[in-house]
Amino acid sequence: EVQLVESGGGLVQPGGSLRLSCAASGFAFGSYDMSWVRQAPGKGPEWVSTITSDSGRTYSADFVKGRFTISRDNAKNTLYLQMNSLLPEDTAVYYCAAESTDFRGQGTQVTVSS
Repeated sequence: EVQLVESGGGLVQPGGSLRLSCAASGFAFGSYDMSWVRQAPGKGPEWVSTITSDSGRTYSADFVKGRFTISRDNAKNTLYLQMNSLLPEDTAVYYCAAESTDFRGQGTQVTVSS
């Protein structure tokens, strides 16, 4: 059974940091490019960042460049998103997903508020 389980979300003040994790199982994690996607209340899904299967390349949306860093540990079957300088508009449910598949986790809530 394919599972993607996100964790690390929570409530943080503007300017704060969080590190999200996504634990993968049930498929060949190291063979897939992986992404983070977010969805804010009342809005559609929004792509955040992608990392290639071998961590050779990363791609990020303009609105997170310089603030968020995607990484992965294939030995641990885990994807990460380090989020710094968080803004209220970063409030959303954050999901991890395997590219070219319909594998997606249930998400973790990130709330940025004072």
